[in-house]
Amino acid sequence: MKITLVVVGKLKEKFLTAGVEEYVKRLTKFARVEIREVMECRTVEEEGQKILSQVPSDSWLCVLDVFGAEISSEGLAEKITALTLEGKSDLTFAIGGAFGLSEELRRAADFKMSLSRMTFTHQMTRLILVEQIYRAFKINRNEPYHW
Repeated sequence: MKITLVVVGKLKEKFLTAGVEEYVKRLTKFARVEIREVMECRTVEEEGQKILSQVPSDSWLCVLDVFGAEISSEGLAEKITALTLEGKSDLTFAIGGAFGLSEELRRAADFKMSLSRMTFTHQMTRLILVEQIYRAFKINRNEPYHW
């Protein structure tokens, strides 16, 4: 399986960078992981186009969206299992910038997901997302990590 994260901006805090690197390293046991960073833009429309240009063709696209579905860790694990059973082996998760997502990007998404009703920085969201993807793989393999 291949997992691509398309994200706006660079990580600025060392603790976030270290956390993301750790979970990406752990994920390599289960999938090839690539993080593609796009520059912040003046408008969400420009950011949306830049994000979409980085989504691999034929990839299933999930955008992190404040208006998206809130699912549990187990729900994400089930979603990944279902996609695998459908023959999807290329998954992309997109995290927009500080001002949200363009309507074009929302329309292009196969799934819109919210991590919480709380607001997180898009940089913190990157760490939370890679941890949750890792957790989903551990759940699906019935391996110790998620209790």
